Amino acid sequence: MFIIETPVPFSSQPASPAELGSKASDASRSSLYQFFAPGGLLARTHPAYEFRRGQLQMAQAVEQALGEKRHLIVEAGTGTGKTLAYLLPVIRSGKRVIISTGTKNLQEQLFYKDVPFLEQALYGEAASGSRLSVCYMKGRNNYLCRKKLYDLTDQPVLSGLEEIEQYRAISAWEKTTATGDRAELAELPETSALWHKLDARAEACTGKKCSEWERCFVTEMRRRGMESDMIIVNHHLFFADLAIKLQAEGAPDAGILPEAAAVIFDEAHELEDVAGNYFGISVSNLRVEDLALSAGLSGALGSLRERSQLFFSLLPAGKGRFAFETRREFLEENGEEFLALNQSLMRLAGELEGLAQKPEEVFNFVRRAQELQVQLGFALESDDRNTVFWIERRGGRMGSPQRDSSASPRAGSGTEKKEEYLRGRQNVFLQATPIDVGPILRECLWSKLECAVLTSATLAVGGGFEYLRQRLGFEHARESVLPSHFDYENQALFYVPPDLPDARTPQFTAKAAERIRKLLEITRGRAFVLFTSYAQMNDIYQRLLGELEFPMLRQGDAPKNALLEEFRLTPNAVLFATSSFWQGVDVQGEQLSCVIIDRLPFAVPSDPVVAARVKAIDAEGGNAFFQYQVPAAVITLKQGFGRLIRSLDDRGLLVLLDNRILKKQYGRVFIESLPNYRKTTEIRVVEEFFGAES
Repeated sequence: MFIIETPVPFSSQPASPAELGSKASDASRSSLYQFFAPGGLLARTHPAYEFRRGQLQMAQAVEQALGEKRHLIVEAGTGTGKTLAYLLPVIRSGKRVIISTGTKNLQEQLFYKDVPFLEQALYGEAASGSRLSVCYMKGRNNYLCRKKLYDLTDQPVLSGLEEIEQYRAISAWEKTTATGDRAELAELPETSALWHKLDARAEACTGKKCSEWERCFVTEMRRRGMESDMIIVNHHLFFADLAIKLQAEGAPDAGILPEAAAVIFDEAHELEDVAGNYFGISVSNLRVEDLALSAGLSGALGSLRERSQLFFSLLPAGKGRFAFETRREFLEENGEEFLALNQSLMRLAGELEGLAQKPEEVFNFVRRAQELQVQLGFALESDDRNTVFWIERRGGRMGSPQRDSSASPRAGSGTEKKEEYLRGRQNVFLQATPIDVGPILRECLWSKLECAVLTSATLAVGGGFEYLRQRLGFEHARESVLPSHFDYENQALFYVPPDLPDARTPQFTAKAAERIRKLLEITRGRAFVLFTSYAQMNDIYQRLLGELEFPMLRQGDAPKNALLEEFRLTPNAVLFATSSFWQGVDVQGEQLSCVIIDRLPFAVPSDPVVAARVKAIDAEGGNAFFQYQVPAAVITLKQGFGRLIRSLDDRGLLVLLDNRILKKQYGRVFIESLPNYRKTTEIRVVEEFFGAES
């Protein structure tokens, strides 16, 4: 048995009720203590409300940060009730605050559940004029473009009966919707190709010159944002908007989010990856193809598509994501093709600018062609030391390429290469990603805000925030780690089998499958089995198929939401899944009584972005394994285990099949970072926990 007690550190004491009482706003004359405490305002207006000490402490810390104009990091364990803990101080502050979440689901929870909950507590049945001023904003591709819809009415380009029916439904809905948000169209499939032709993404937007500008749903969303005190967005929208503003160098009309005094980042453990995506660039054959299809100029169009197909087919071969370390050699060999693609983009822009009578859309095409040209040049020629250049190949709309692996990459003429490329096209993405987003965020975000609050149930590593601060460039912040509302020691048992082979050896998979079968028999299914790779998931799934008496579900066999719903409704089900089910998934009750994780979730070391970050840390004299790889894996493991205990009534088993956590020096960091689960290395204890016979 392994038992390690970990004290919960508090780096700042919450203010007393007397201190906080003087800060009461017009929205609520009572102090935060009087609001959250037993018998307080929340308990009186919502009898089912349960007092959580950590929630009050977090609310006090957030209010203090907003009042002092100081940044804050706070880890609030699952069950703390962190959304109410930051919403109330935001309301009381009287400032315009943006709340950025990790998912649209959390956005919806805030807007449709938590905010109305607080409104009722604060105002009761008061008139609408005194209610909270809140706006809910999504990315532009979630909204209908009226101009595109009307243009399609005049020149319909629909594929099949399904698109015709979808078009009729969208046309009827457009006449009644107040928001234009596709979420209102429940019957529209997520994969609708028609919606892509009609959404309001920025590429085809002509702004104020559009005939539908005043009636535009995005324009209306921007207006609501300017008039609101609280704007609820997700991280992707926030950083996409920030990237646009940086690119536009502060132009007043850039972006859609208004200026704000403070930003609350919920699920802040995702920020480095999201920010890196939007501060980088991505040039692909798809982007060129979309531009060419939009332009409709036969001469320039033919040249551009031809040059693009040849250029992307010449990029180094490889599977998935891989570093582009031979850019200089590539240009030496293929400089003519690179220049030809650049010239084709210039020719397209020139022909468009030369049109005698230009519709407004033409100016967008010119801008997009010029942007592609600049980004292509950066991806091939830049020597920026804080950027990793890499390539990603994905199966395209025409399937994977049918390339003879024995052929030389340079074999054959250009014509032969084009024919080969078209026989089975892959989509090829030329990427450039910041290695360290910290300096960028420090300069363009943290230094511009009065207050930023970073919160999540999984931010601390070993009880501290050094990893997060370093990766995000987040300095001069108060810090707090708050305990969960749950009794983990009695609600959860954490089991690590000491006898399995090392998770990195070939012998591991067969033994792991055998142990998973044994554990699922004890728990009677009711489990998530989470993997760090698709290959491992599929291998163990196949080994157990026919061996288990319980219904088996697998990621990829149905959409994520459909799988979750089937899991909730199917007694004793077992779900086999990978990364997308490690976070943002909530299944309460006995239906989920076990979470099994195959191995410590270290990022793939050969991934080009991970490898570049490791190299950069080591080059500066650091230890990338302990400063970057271990902390990142700790946070991922905490997320995965966080699927199990979601309420005070939940009870269950956590399993990590990778016993390096017991045997390696770094294992202690993982154990000290996890909640205070009851721990065991004996399967007998697991059987006793579930009341099973040996």
